[in-house]
Amino acid sequence: MKKLLFLFLFVPLIIWSQTNFEKGEKLFQLKKYDEAQVIFEGILKTKPSDIKTLEYLGEIEAHNKAWENAAVYFRKLKELKPTVADYFYKYGGCLAMRAIEVNRFKALGMVGEMKESFEKAIALDPKHIPARWALIEIYLQLPGIFGGSESKAISYSNQLAQLSPVDGYLSRGRIDVYFKRYTAAEKNFIKAHEIGKSKNTFQKLYNLYLNKLNDPKKARELKQKFEP
Repeated sequence: MKKLLFLFLFVPLIIWSQTNFEKGEKLFQLKKYDEAQVIFEGILKTKPSDIKTLEYLGEIEAHNKAWENAAVYFRKLKELKPTVADYFYKYGGCLAMRAIEVNRFKALGMVGEMKESFEKAIALDPKHIPARWALIEIYLQLPGIFGGSESKAISYSNQLAQLSPVDGYLSRGRIDVYFKRYTAAEKNFIKAHEIGKSKNTFQKLYNLYLNKLNDPKKARELKQKFEP
């Protein structure tokens, strides 16, 4: 009797939940984020610790640039799955984006948690490239009195070089651009583009020629070679 009761009461609920999740997933893939969000929020009421639902909601909030809301979901995810590097990275990323929106004093108060999140992502996944990029930006953007450090940024750039030569040269070029060493940046971006030959490496070098070195001739020549 108890088994029959379970079948009648709970199995339809489980099937409904799975069907609804699949519907939300399809809407998300179609970039119908508002509709997907309504469905996922409904699922969360009955399954408050469902990992994939939380992740989709976090991604939707991030897409909508609702960084505080997104951070809530990724905070819960890193608590539920403390060995997943990406949840720490995404949580730190939400904090970083929120810091851009608030006043300087409040933003500085968020830096410690940002760094901890990115460092944790690297500890969990020693090959985590985006977390190192995030730390480079933090150490570049922070005033020296609050922990900004070119040497620390270079240290993470060197780590990137070990994992990915392209990212190594791009990150060193990024550091050079920040400090307005445009000739040095050009050399690093050229090396990155020679190895990567990607849209990203092209764009970094092209923008440098056009916006920093004020050399439209080199920009045109680069574009002609990259887009024959």
